[in-house]
Amino acid sequence: MILIAISVLFLSMFKIKYLLCQLKKKDRPAISRQGKISLRSPAWPLLTGLVFLLQLLCPDRVWMVLLVGLGGAWLAAALWVRSLRRNIRFEREIRFGWAQVGDRLQERFTLVNTGWAPALWAEIQDHSNLPEYHASRVTSIGFYAAMQWRTEGLCTRRGLYMLGPTDLRTGDPFGVYSLSLHLPDSAVLMVMPPVVPLPTIEVAPGGRVGEGIRSRREAIETTVSSDGVREHQPGEALKAIHWPTSARREALYVRQFEHTPASDWWITLDLHAQSQVGEGFDSTEEHGIILAASLADRGLRQGRAVGLAACGKELIWLPPRRSVAQRMDILRALAAASRGERPLEELLASQKNELRRGASLVVITPDVNAGWIKPLIQLTSVGVTPTVLLFDLASFGGENSVAPVIHLLAEYGIQHYLVTRDLLNRAERRPGMQGQWEWRILGLGKAVPVHRPADMRWRRLA
Repeated sequence: MILIAISVLFLSMFKIKYLLCQLKKKDRPAISRQGKISLRSPAWPLLTGLVFLLQLLCPDRVWMVLLVGLGGAWLAAALWVRSLRRNIRFEREIRFGWAQVGDRLQERFTLVNTGWAPALWAEIQDHSNLPEYHASRVTSIGFYAAMQWRTEGLCTRRGLYMLGPTDLRTGDPFGVYSLSLHLPDSAVLMVMPPVVPLPTIEVAPGGRVGEGIRSRREAIETTVSSDGVREHQPGEALKAIHWPTSARREALYVRQFEHTPASDWWITLDLHAQSQVGEGFDSTEEHGIILAASLADRGLRQGRAVGLAACGKELIWLPPRRSVAQRMDILRALAAASRGERPLEELLASQKNELRRGASLVVITPDVNAGWIKPLIQLTSVGVTPTVLLFDLASFGGENSVAPVIHLLAEYGIQHYLVTRDLLNRAERRPGMQGQWEWRILGLGKAVPVHRPADMRWRRLA
């Protein structure tokens, strides 16, 4: 038994040394040693002082035993909590620096005690403000011991959130003193809106106004050489599919051609507060943001230059670009977007000098007042082709009718879609895949990963 105990002790010390080496690789210590020690109960020193006075006034063996017991416990508690303050280390790491709605957040916590005094209780209080995420914990750690655990949470709401800081509270087993350690490390987590497939919505190509009529230049099929492949989008012609790549990757891929004629996409999102209907996810605001994110993702995957303009609390103005960085910029802007006081007609009027001839304009709005149609018609006169995504307010609990606006759009020959609440509440809605694993079961029962997280590194909160 003695040999087993010694072996366990050596293994524990080896694990502690390994974790401490990992902590020393960082630029600074995991947690400040200057923890705050406070007296939990004033009754303890008062009781000890009372017994001391009784021993002075009327000496007795009973008072002496009580005095030695209380004083000894008080001294042991003081030494105990000082040992904890010197020897406890705490670290917090995150696996992913950004996420989309539907992604899984993962964190790893490391608690190390290199002293002789165990922490019989340790309360870890997390001050993160991510909705529905709970990392607080109550645990214990022995002497010369180390432990790690992980927490997971589902990102359910877009926005800008803070992970951390963290407080750790512990104390001696007698309850005389408490020790508070503060870990100031924190990280900003950007939760971006989800990207969903929109097979029933097509953006009118630039060149002419009408129900998807292509210009003569864009009607000619591409016959130039191919310079790569990309994922197949719903509604695209099957003759462009590159079957060898599709068979190898077990998904449909189409050829990308050099000098493919493509117009710029300007996505204009109406965030005017007085036009919105509903609350939370079941609101035109959230559905509009998801529509904008999904259309931007589709356009960039098709090799188009995509821009974003939104009249929210703060003006969002991202000119069209064709790059991977543009996708992240658009999603970040939409993650922090909120309702504002600027109406849609002002935003459309300000875009008149920015939109190039032949550009495609996508307007996403719940506004049933026809004031914004006039500046939209003015844009068509300079060669801009609009597509309007108009929310059906009745499906979101609104009372105003969209029929007059639909009639005007049809009269001017502007391509439009009536977007209902059910469009984004379908089962095939695709959330983010950060932190998600997908598995496929083979015929013999073996599970193989089909999709795995791209970046599995742990990053310390700064």
